[in-house]
Amino acid sequence: MKKISITMALASLGALPVAHAQSSVDSSSVTPSSVIVYGLMDAGLVQEGGISKLTSGVSAGSRLGLRGTESLGDGWQAVFTLEAGLLSDTGRSDQAGQLFGRQAFVGLNSPLGMLTVGRQYNLQSQALTDVADPFEGGLAGASTNLAGYSATRIDNTVRYTSPEWRGVTATVMFGAGEHTGVAADQRSLGLALGYVNGPLTLRLARQSRGGEFGKADVNNTILAGNYNFGMATAFAGYGRNTGDGSSMFFAENPYGAAQAPIPSTDSRDAIVGVSVPLGATTLLASFIHKDDRDAANRDAQQLAIGATYALSKRSKVYLAYAYIRNRNDAAYMVGNATEVGSGNRALNIGLRHAF
Repeated sequence: MKKISITMALASLGALPVAHAQSSVDSSSVTPSSVIVYGLMDAGLVQEGGISKLTSGVSAGSRLGLRGTESLGDGWQAVFTLEAGLLSDTGRSDQAGQLFGRQAFVGLNSPLGMLTVGRQYNLQSQALTDVADPFEGGLAGASTNLAGYSATRIDNTVRYTSPEWRGVTATVMFGAGEHTGVAADQRSLGLALGYVNGPLTLRLARQSRGGEFGKADVNNTILAGNYNFGMATAFAGYGRNTGDGSSMFFAENPYGAAQAPIPSTDSRDAIVGVSVPLGATTLLASFIHKDDRDAANRDAQQLAIGATYALSKRSKVYLAYAYIRNRNDAAYMVGNATEVGSGNRALNIGLRHAF
């Protein structure tokens, strides 16, 4: 990551003459400010559904971001983040071409907590990928292939995170649906309660969204945890999903089932996993069971294994394989951090570099 002084950056770009910046600004009155430029580039070979391809964002989405703070005094800060998704294989924008499609928010951070507004992460999705999943929502073993809610980010949100108290933090997020139909359509509410104590991390999260006209509200809840034993870290999570759109769904009937698939409106997710560091190598494994409670009983199970090798603190290579067993014409597919996949098994090999 690159940290840049605002005043010096503007001066170097010609926005402020250097002499003027030095002579007319009293250094004692300058408000400390900084902007960090950061990013990640990821590219890999993917073999899935009988095809092989080079793709971007296999282990994590490629991105370029700006993160800034300004001290306002008495422990208060103005903060912002702008993060653009990139496709390293083509140079195009990710997230359907949105300029800052990964994150875009501004807010205040203080001893009373942090309040931000903009495009921000779904709380249930964060708990799933950050706490319960050894693959961190990426590679062929991504937990999002089966578990939870498919929308990673939500627009038009107001989010508040409390200060930490004895390892406990609470987060609440409201999203204005800004829908042209019924007022409650597409509005969202997220709640999360986290606890960290040494090697133990726990998080309970719920994300709710108003259903479209004539459809039930969408609710996704997860209890996630991991524990670092030193020689290995164990991961686990259990989720409940209800409502139309509460689980991943592919209307195009990817496996050509005689009876076209319909979305699950009531399901449970169970995930267990492990990561084992062995020097520069980290071994990964997980198992996920999707229990469909609808009459169709379209259950699915995913088994995934993988490994990463750190070339440095910021660069690593990776290898992963996952297989999904679909039952009763379920149509889940093995994807990765940025793609939904095209079959029930996939092999990944690639490289990622953070800066």
